[in-house]
Amino acid sequence: MNARALRRFGAILLIAACAAGPAAAAPAQTPAPRAVFKTAAHDFGTVKQGDVLTCEFVFSNEGGAPLVVEKVETTCGCTAALVSEKTVAPGREGKVKASFDTRGYSGRMSRFIYIVTNEGGNRRHELSLSADIQVPPSARIDIDRYNIDLGIVLEGDTLATRIVIKSTGQRELKVEMAQENVEFFSGGKRLAGPIFLPAGDSREIELRFPPQSRTGSVRDYILLKSNDPVRSTMSIYVSRYVISRKEMKELFEKYRSVLK
Repeated sequence: MNARALRRFGAILLIAACAAGPAAAAPAQTPAPRAVFKTAAHDFGTVKQGDVLTCEFVFSNEGGAPLVVEKVETTCGCTAALVSEKTVAPGREGKVKASFDTRGYSGRMSRFIYIVTNEGGNRRHELSLSADIQVPPSARIDIDRYNIDLGIVLEGDTLATRIVIKSTGQRELKVEMAQENVEFFSGGKRLAGPIFLPAGDSREIELRFPPQSRTGSVRDYILLKSNDPVRSTMSIYVSRYVISRKEMKELFEKYRSVLK
């Protein structure tokens, strides 16, 4: 190829290069936050029922933008709270304090905490708490009914109803009953203090109400307090509908033919 042809070929390449323009640069990536937890699970091992267990989960922001903790969610039986700043700068650490109240639980239990952040695809981090909960011998209370409906009651009448309290635990049960307008009897004797039931025993308690002076729907709440560590306070609801003697007479006159 002679010099003239070489110059022409070079000019063509130059024109083609100019037409193509500069090479496209790779798009710059936007810095993003990234939460990394040192551990996502904590096992407390063997504990006693009733213990309140606590621990901290530590995380760091290993991304290039501020990490925002938007929400901390828990399942039943545990609580969690962010104890560091809500916004964690790149390279900094944050902490989540978790607690697990073991009252009412037994055996192997696991509870979960969810941390929601402003990260892209991985916004929800799961943390777990677990423990083997041992139940020591204790008192247990049970009653035969929690709701008592006495139906229609005439104004001025006195009322009485009965409940049965059972000791279903391994230790003696102590029970105190309270309601300002109700008297409690056992075996025909008025109770002046708590009752004590050996394990496996039961007791019938009579509830005596004063003369009914208020008409309409009436409801009383009988409070029971015991040494049961799981159900230390319980309520029994006693309801009735009190009508006046005039209302009773009107009902009788209205339904006289039906009653015959």
